[in-house]
Amino acid sequence: MRTNEEMTRLQAAVRALGDVDVSAWPEATLKEQLGELSATLVTLDALLTRVADGVRGRGLRVEEPVSA
Repeated sequence: MRTNEEMTRLQAAVRALGDVDVSAWPEATLKEQLGELSATLVTLDALLTRVADGVRGRGLRVEEPVSA
């Protein structure tokens, strides 16, 4: 089912992002990558907003999971 594949891909993206720690990047590397990093963050923001808006557009809420 396509939906399961999409959820698997979204979860993999979350894991990949969870591994990113720019505080550990050397200053020179961060400055060198800043343009690309900024563009990536703006794109991610737009894509996440699109997905969330799609959920909200169906009359559902995007909610933060309750911690156990």
